[in-house]
Amino acid sequence: MKVHIPTPLRPYAGKSASVEVRAATVGEALNALIAKHGELKRHLYTDDGKLRTFVNVYLNDEDIRYLQKEATPVKESDSLSIVPSIAGGAEIVKVRTLRIANLQLCSSAVCNCDWERRWQW
Repeated sequence: MKVHIPTPLRPYAGKSASVEVRAATVGEALNALIAKHGELKRHLYTDDGKLRTFVNVYLNDEDIRYLQKEATPVKESDSLSIVPSIAGGAEIVKVRTLRIANLQLCSSAVCNCDWERRWQW
């Protein structure tokens, strides 16, 4: 099966975008990946061997947390994607998101809200 490596982790996987592994479960696939590229272990797992909370793993576009987690069976034709969570961002992004949501709600020609005037940038 193919394991897709996100860009931030590629330096620890020989700069590969994907790695072929043989496995029966998601857990075995991740272990096979680590066997080939040992530096990935500290980025994927905690010291006590648990998958890090900010590491999301998808089997054919399905989040393994909603399947059988690492015990989820896999086939040779499956694709496993590692997707690290991204946090943070600027406050302006939140304001723009609110503005867009408000404009959708206030698109009526008779709306008297002053949202546009208050949130100009």
